[in-house]
Amino acid sequence: MPVGPTSTEQLWFLDTLAIVRVPHDEGGDGISVLERFAAQGDSPPLHVHKNEDEIFHVLEGELRVRAGDADVRIGAGETILGPKGVPHTYRVESSEGARWLLITGRGDFERFMRAVSRQAERAELPVPEGPPTAEQAEALATAAREGAIEFVGSPLDP
Repeated sequence: MPVGPTSTEQLWFLDTLAIVRVPHDEGGDGISVLERFAAQGDSPPLHVHKNEDEIFHVLEGELRVRAGDADVRIGAGETILGPKGVPHTYRVESSEGARWLLITGRGDFERFMRAVSRQAERAELPVPEGPPTAEQAEALATAAREGAIEFVGSPLDP
């Protein structure tokens, strides 16, 4: 019998909102389900997860996902895999922003996200802070490495 939603913790992860729907430490398999919200243009650096796949399932809006050499646009109801060991990133293409589920295993990404997030004051996007300073970028890269994630390139251009 399903237990139902067990977490609705809200975090501001850089300029995005993340709602932790299933924390990685709740089940025996380490599966994490995060509901993500981001504005048009949001795109993290190209990166590689060393230990876990990253699944994107779009609920609203449109994402362009690059995995390896492929660029794919996905919209509401569509799902794509960012495989472990393969450089990947996304960019929010829709003008109204996007909302998607991000699913990983093992907890590496969730731990990284928590290390660089702050509790959301409200269930909406934070005020954009702009590009990180050199010190913030280094702290972000260090936290990513501790989460078995390596930045290997730039965010996606429009």
